[in-house]
Amino acid sequence: MARNFYKHPFFVKGVFTGATLTAAIGLWGRVLDNYSRKRSTEKQKGQQVDHDKQHLIVNESKPTTTLGAFEDTAKLDRGREILKYGTPEVGRAVRYYSNHVLIYNQQTRTPIWVAEHLTKENLQGSANRRHAKFIPDPGVDTEFTAENSDYWKSGWSRGHMAPAGNNKINQEAMQDSFYLSNVVPQNYENNAGFWNRLEMYCRDLAKKYSNVYVISGPIMVPEKQEDGKKFVKYQVIGENHVAVPTHLYKVIIVEDKYGKPAAVSSFVVPNEPVGFEHHLKEFEVELFELEHVLGVKLVPNLKAESVKSLCKVDGCKLIGRQEFELYFIGRKLESANTLHRVEKVWSELEEKKLKPDRYLKNLYKNKIKELSEKEQAKVS
Repeated sequence: MARNFYKHPFFVKGVFTGATLTAAIGLWGRVLDNYSRKRSTEKQKGQQVDHDKQHLIVNESKPTTTLGAFEDTAKLDRGREILKYGTPEVGRAVRYYSNHVLIYNQQTRTPIWVAEHLTKENLQGSANRRHAKFIPDPGVDTEFTAENSDYWKSGWSRGHMAPAGNNKINQEAMQDSFYLSNVVPQNYENNAGFWNRLEMYCRDLAKKYSNVYVISGPIMVPEKQEDGKKFVKYQVIGENHVAVPTHLYKVIIVEDKYGKPAAVSSFVVPNEPVGFEHHLKEFEVELFELEHVLGVKLVPNLKAESVKSLCKVDGCKLIGRQEFELYFIGRKLESANTLHRVEKVWSELEEKKLKPDRYLKNLYKNKIKELSEKEQAKVS
């Protein structure tokens, strides 16, 4: 299982050059300390506690009507009188899209969780993010939606929770991923760097496993002050007060060829720059700890403690700096539409002292041929 997050030295003390990363992630450890002790105490109480918990879970899982829950028609009738003008709505219905599912938080103007199912097949496609635009989700009440203007000049990027790279299957799925209901204010370097590499790792897993299930979202971690008091502090941006999360989380479940869970891991990453020197394993947390802080049972149908850690099974190794930079040079070459642009992108290899692989060499050669033929056709 995952190493207890709060015990990792990276989250307790130290200095992260150029950012306040250590302080941000250190908060997580302090928040989980008491809860982990509580869980440990419960486990020591023995099988009777487990039996009681199972009994409670069974009772809670029984389908009940409103009347069954109250078992008192007088209370139900009185409740209807009290709610004469309707039951207050928080807008937390499950929302279904072409290729992802989410629950939206009307107060923070961000999702609570976003769920995806990745396979080798459904990651294929020709949909292009250049033909998609960030827009408010038409299914969210305009009173509670974020706007693009909230992000402009805010210092924060629009970070996908279900990334565009997972939605090439068709243009509708691609556009759905650009709804602001699927977006959180994210640190630019984190979005383009560590978090991007984590998303790429999820796609790589789909090449190894028959099914990959991913749940992502923002999380606010309480901060402990010098006097011992704890506060939840976060910035809000724009006219609509879009909440900037202190951290981001991702739960990854992989299945074997029989459709059985082969491994699961949960990660909590600070919403700050995270360099290449840090390993994904450093951010692995116990699923129950994440759920405790988030206040959400993310995978109620999975007994996670009986499933192996993904990091133990697969290693949780993200691509390194050189491979990552070559990947982005390749993306730039693919989208280049002039010979000048192709040469400018190719020059980055020399500037960064990178050696192109066979794929990049062929891509460069084909782009030069394609664009040269287009220019020749214009002249003739």
